Amino acid sequence: MTSRREFLTRGAAALAAAALTTGPARAQAWPSRPIRIIVPLPPAGGSDYLARILAERLLPVLGQPLVVENRVGADGRIGIEHAARQAPDGHTMLFITNTQVVQPALFAKLPYDIMADFEPVSWVASLGTVLVVHPSVPANSVKEYIALARSKPNYVTFGSSGFGSPFQLGGELLKTMTGVDMLHVPYKGSGQVTAALLAGEVMSAFAPLHSAFLPHIQSGKLRALGMASPKRSPLLPEVPTIAEAGPLPGYAVDSWFGVVMPAGTPKPITERLSSAIAAIVRDPALAKERLLPQGWDPVGSTPAELVAFMKAGIAKYAKLVKDAKIRVE
Repeated sequence: MTSRREFLTRGAAALAAAALTTGPARAQAWPSRPIRIIVPLPPAGGSDYLARILAERLLPVLGQPLVVENRVGADGRIGIEHAARQAPDGHTMLFITNTQVVQPALFAKLPYDIMADFEPVSWVASLGTVLVVHPSVPANSVKEYIALARSKPNYVTFGSSGFGSPFQLGGELLKTMTGVDMLHVPYKGSGQVTAALLAGEVMSAFAPLHSAFLPHIQSGKLRALGMASPKRSPLLPEVPTIAEAGPLPGYAVDSWFGVVMPAGTPKPITERLSSAIAAIVRDPALAKERLLPQGWDPVGSTPAELVAFMKAGIAKYAKLVKDAKIRVE
C-alpha cells in the first residue's frame, strides 16, 4: 500500500518533472515561488554565510527569491529532519556539512538517512581547520603540544562545537595517531568555543579558519600551531600542517559545506541548480572578494562528485569514531 508521504512525494516529483520537460512555457515553471534554504545551524556561522551568498547570487539566475531559514538544534539534526519531510518539488534546499557524514557513526538512530533521504546537488566549498591554543599554554609548536599532552594525560583540553564537529574530530584523530590522552570539552556552537578559548577556560581547539578565529590569531590573542587540513592556508602561510610538523603523515580532517534537496527532487532541477552554484562559487571576483579572505576554498561539484565525497567521508569517520571510541549519544 502506498503511504500518504510516498503518494505526495511521487506526485510532486511528477509535477516538477513535467514542468521541466514539456515545452518552453512549462520549462520556466520551476521555480514557481520562493525557494527556502534550510540551514540547520545558528546564524552568523559558516553555513549561514555561504547560504546567504548563494541566496543573493541565485536570485537573478532563477528569477525567484531564496529565503535562508535557520532551524537549529541537536547539532543540526532538527533542521535536517525537517528538510527531509519537505515535498521534493525543487523549492527546498538544505545546507549540510561534514558533520552529517560523521553522525551515522555517532548515533544509533537518526530520524533520516543522509544518503537515502536527499538528492545531492553540490559540494560548495571547503574550509581550512587550524589547531589554536590560548597564549598561556606552554606549547609553541605541534611537537610541543603533543609532548605536553603526553607528559600530562588528560591535562590538555580541546573545545568543540558539539559531538561529530570538525572541532572534535581534529582532536580525536590526533589522539588516535599519537596515543596521547586529552580531554574533550563540548560547547553549544562555535561562538561559545571562541569565547572559552579567549577566556582561557579551554586550552585549545581544532577550529575552522574563518572570520571568527582569524582576527584573534592575527592579534596574538590565540596562537596557531598547525593546520589540521591537508594543506597550508594562504591566510596563514607560515603555519605548517600538522601532518608535516608532527610529523604525522596522513593526518587531516575535513571541514566542508554542501547542498542537497529532498529525495525525489527531479534530476533536471538538481543538475540545473548544481551548475548554477558551481558558476557562482568559481567566479574569480566572488572568490577573491568574499570567499578566499574568509578562508573558503571554492569547489562547486557535480551531484555525482558530492555523492562520492560523502560516501568516502562516511567510511573514513566511521573508522575514526570506532578507533577513538567516541561515545555515541
